[in-house]
Amino acid sequence: MIMITRRKFVSTLSIAALASAAAKAWPSQSPQNPTVPPAPDRTVPTPPSLETPYKYEKLILAAASDPSAFDSKSVDCPFVFTSAGRFYMAYIGYDGTGYQTGLASSNNLVDWERQGCILHRDPQSEVTRYNVAMNWILRENDVRSAGALRKIHGRYLGAYHAYPNAGYESGPAVIGLCWSHDLLHWQLDPPCLRPEDGTDWENGGLYKPCIVEYEGLFYLFYNAKTETLPAAQGGGWHEQIGVATSKDLKTWTRYAANPILRNGPKGSWDDRFVSDPCVVRYAGGWAIFYYGLSSNKGKARDFLAVGSDPFHPEKTDSILVDAGAPGSVDDDYAHKPSVITHDGVLYHFYCAVSGKYPNDVRGISVARSMPWT
Repeated sequence: MIMITRRKFVSTLSIAALASAAAKAWPSQSPQNPTVPPAPDRTVPTPPSLETPYKYEKLILAAASDPSAFDSKSVDCPFVFTSAGRFYMAYIGYDGTGYQTGLASSNNLVDWERQGCILHRDPQSEVTRYNVAMNWILRENDVRSAGALRKIHGRYLGAYHAYPNAGYESGPAVIGLCWSHDLLHWQLDPPCLRPEDGTDWENGGLYKPCIVEYEGLFYLFYNAKTETLPAAQGGGWHEQIGVATSKDLKTWTRYAANPILRNGPKGSWDDRFVSDPCVVRYAGGWAIFYYGLSSNKGKARDFLAVGSDPFHPEKTDSILVDAGAPGSVDDDYAHKPSVITHDGVLYHFYCAVSGKYPNDVRGISVARSMPWT
């Protein structure tokens, strides 16, 4: 049986769309995006204060040059925060076997220094034998904050997901919590969400978690995928975003009306994937930054949904960070958002992918709300 990974599936869509994309010359839109007609299911204007149109246009973190490093093949999934007056980025490194979690630090949000691998695979564990990807640490909730970390009972609280097999996102992943006193050493709890305990939209596996505490309730946002379709039905799968809640971090209840962010109609920006939630408080309500993949555009881009509560977000009408021009660091995908604010400027970090699979280059870049000087 041929294993179709998430990365290969996205790349296949891009290749299939290449001919039709090349036949259309989209007029440029300042300063980074081609003009793309709005999707028909989007009627909410994007708040100007959450737009980040100014790309840095370079990778700020790339794969390590050391072929033996845990992040020698690619880096992915940034989570940027502040601690003790310094900026940090938790990120995922891939070495050809699976995901592990690294940490980098910076004093200016552009120049990053690796601190090393902080979550290693454990060959003795059925859960993390090949992969362990920590995607979020409990932080300040507001989008206009610097993302300072918060502690629960004197410790930092993280959320991870782990795939059961070797390879790139291979097998149905689970989600769990993890704890640390110093950000460098983490104790993992057993998984708290498993795909087999959910419904059809998540039976294929769970992806990137995002944990938020608000008014005494913990929210665990995540995206998940359906089972892979047979080739006769087009193959592939769909990804959407849901949420579970808990008062004690032990018993989790999936929201009955999951997924809270669903795929758009056929041909829309996100009719295949609605993925990788980055959830913050905004203007007395909630903002969910996420990425979408279209089946007929072949590009992954970052989008936004807003709502007065965390269960009923509405998608906004524009692309926040788009794939770039040919030859740019993100000419294939600009996706997997993480946002913080510094000196009044909103920074939007994302995974930038250029080139074509299997020779693509996957790293981390950033866009922001103000021009670069």
